[in-house]
Amino acid sequence: MKIPAALRLIAGIMILLSLLLTYLVSPMWLWFTAFIAVNLIQSAFSGWCPMMVLLRKLGMEE
Repeated sequence: MKIPAALRLIAGIMILLSLLLTYLVSPMWLWFTAFIAVNLIQSAFSGWCPMMVLLRKLGMEE
C-alpha cells in the first residue's frame, strides 16, 4: 500500500474510532475528531503530515 492510501485509511479508522468513543464514553472525544480534521486540512495546504513521516520511517512507499 502506498502512503496516500494508507494515510486515508488511517484517518478514516481514527475518525470512526473517535465517533464510537464519543457514543460509548464521552462527547469530549469529538475534540479528537476535530483534531484529525484540522490536521487533514493543514496537510492539504502544506503537504506535510506527521503520520506521513511515521509511515516513511516504517518503510512505506510513496
